[in-house]
Amino acid sequence: MQTFEFNQPKSIADAVAALAAANGDGRFIAGGQTLLPSMRLGLASPAQLVDLDRVDELKGIRVDGQSVTIGAMTRHAEVAASADVKRLVPALAHLAEMIGDRQVRNRGTIGGSVANNDPAACYPSAVLALDATIKTDRRTIAAKDFFKGLYETALADGELLVSITFTAPEKSAYYKFRQQASHFPLVGVFVAKTANGARVAVTGAGPVVFRVKALEDALDRSWAPASCDGITVDASDLNSDMHGSAEYRAHLIPILTKRAVAEAA
Repeated sequence: MQTFEFNQPKSIADAVAALAAANGDGRFIAGGQTLLPSMRLGLASPAQLVDLDRVDELKGIRVDGQSVTIGAMTRHAEVAASADVKRLVPALAHLAEMIGDRQVRNRGTIGGSVANNDPAACYPSAVLALDATIKTDRRTIAAKDFFKGLYETALADGELLVSITFTAPEKSAYYKFRQQASHFPLVGVFVAKTANGARVAVTGAGPVVFRVKALEDALDRSWAPASCDGITVDASDLNSDMHGSAEYRAHLIPILTKRAVAEAA
């Protein structure tokens, strides 16, 4: 691994300033579950790392009525164990509980996962399905505007993800068909019944998380597992790899949606 400077600020302002001082050759590091392996493989080589672990402003879970705000540096294990998350959005706690293995859950963070936007990450499906709000050091971004493409988000250079706010849905569930070695979803589906209608968000199947309107329309007509029967998903823009073809992933989406709706009930 190449040499680099390591900065440990204690506030959001100091973290943003430290990255700006790197003149485009620095990276924020949260849990390090993606960045450090990338550096070991030579896929990333920042001259400076700005560690966010000591920034207490980025940690914790807060409730305001029917909304729960999760700080960007909150670990997966903390989300999974939170009584507030289990009460308001139990599917989100269940999702966090299934991420990776114990080491990943105790080091990885929700903010790091969402900001990285891996095409097979679990959290983006919950963020999109629940119409979550992403707060940064500069602005607030709606979930529908945040995920742009493969590892691409609406975050500008040097912009820091601070927290994510979820509003409790009427019902929700997350179901994933996992790739056994990595525990990433080959396909993962987060369903939610909200005040604004049904939401079906899919991760793992394409280059970026996406919603499936045909399934949402069917569930709006009747929120029941059988509503997913007969719905087909276009495979033309889906991923194909050694673990599964695009057609196989397309086939899995309505099946996993049906199972998630049954679980939500």
